Order: sequence, then structure tokens, then C-alpha cells
Amino acid sequence: MEKRYNVPANTITRNVEKFTVPTGNIYESVMIIAKRANQISAELKQELSKKLEEFSGISDTMEEVFENREQIEMSRYYEKLPKPGLFATQEFLEGRIYFRKAESNK
Repeated sequence: MEKRYNVPANTITRNVEKFTVPTGNIYESVMIIAKRANQISAELKQELSKKLEEFSGISDTMEEVFENREQIEMSRYYEKLPKPGLFATQEFLEGRIYFRKAESNK
């Protein structure tokens, strides 16, 4: 995933009016944030899977996997990251998400 930004790890109170500025509609803004959060989640999952593949081997037993400290530390790092929705919300409020409305052909 791209550079990690300074995102609070827990929820904070936000001004709802700021969400309507880019789109004019709170529901459209929430959908944009939700779609971006899904993208971020997929990127994080893929990144973690690639890193964990380094630890997997053909002869690994379950005991060896559970005892691998580096693997456990890596998993804990990803567990402590802010949720994808918080990343997406921060990106949206800072104007770092590109979005467009679908053209209607009526």
C-alpha cells in the first residue's frame, strides 16, 4: 500500500457538513468512502498475504507456524493499524480520493 498517513487509530467526532462539500450529498460521500475503504482493505490483505508467504514452507507444521515470532509480530502490526474506513475518511476529507459521477444516457 502507498505511504501510510497520519490517521487516528480510534474514532473521533467529525463535522458532518464537511462530508457534503465535495459531493453535495452526504450519502454519496459515504458511498465514496465505503468503496475506497474496500479498496484499502483489499490492498492491506494482499500486502499481508505476500509477507506471510515468505514464512510458509512445505514442511511447516502447525507448531512451527505458531512459534514464529517474526510472523506473529507482523500480524500484530497489521492488527494495530487503523481500520480501512478511517484511512478512507481521512483521504476523502483531505481531497485525495478521485471520484466521478456516472453519466446518465437519458
